[in-house]
Amino acid sequence: MHGEASDGEGGGRDTEVMQQETVPIPASSKKTKQPKECFLIQPKERKDNTTKTRKRRKKKITDVLAKSEPKPGVPEDLQKLMKDYYSSSRSVIELEELNLPDSCFLKANDLTHSLSSYLKEICPKWVKLRRNHTEKKSVLMLIICSSAIRALELIRSMTAFRGDSKVIKLFAKHIKVQEQVKLLEKRVVHLGVGTPGRIKELVKQGGLNLNPLKFLVFDWNWRDQKLRRMMDIPEIRKEVFELLEMGVLSLCKSESLKLGLF
Repeated sequence: MHGEASDGEGGGRDTEVMQQETVPIPASSKKTKQPKECFLIQPKERKDNTTKTRKRRKKKITDVLAKSEPKPGVPEDLQKLMKDYYSSSRSVIELEELNLPDSCFLKANDLTHSLSSYLKEICPKWVKLRRNHTEKKSVLMLIICSSAIRALELIRSMTAFRGDSKVIKLFAKHIKVQEQVKLLEKRVVHLGVGTPGRIKELVKQGGLNLNPLKFLVFDWNWRDQKLRRMMDIPEIRKEVFELLEMGVLSLCKSESLKLGLF
């Protein structure tokens, strides 16, 4: 009897325990958690999708540039860029005046040359020319590129051509304008390598006279890490055209200055 009673009591307790265990976890609590989880997941998925789409777009542009075969620059490229740049601010007659004669262009680089071999080809009489150059605050040849780092690379790569020629760095990085003005006043310099912005500033301040200049070479075909050429960068392009207007175009038309695209 006692055993049966105890069994009954034990069974009653077991039922109570089971009820207590099942009650605190209602089905509704699961339902309330579910939309919260969905809500948290959704914006994350959208963010990931946006990032992936952006990455893909950037990659496509790079792929196109990387896969496209490099074409050497030709005089027509410069002429077209000039027309595009000035078309909004110049009349038709003024645009025609910007056209440069073919005779002012040197042979363009066909992408097989080093800088030294290209300069030797366009200027075979360089040694004689530099010996006759005695004018200070001027150079015989200007090489224009997009950055200070690229200018240093070009100076190193033209050793075979320059020989005993005096070379000056014409960029803004670590060098003040006044320092460059003093160097140009102090000694005869044959070659200048630098960026259009700093060269423009030196001309503006009277530190560099362009009249004795015989060769102006653009570092046209080289591409940076983003696969941009010098003239693909809007700031550089703007400074180049502003420099051209500071006497370069008139010197080209008078045929005392030749343009080269390396």
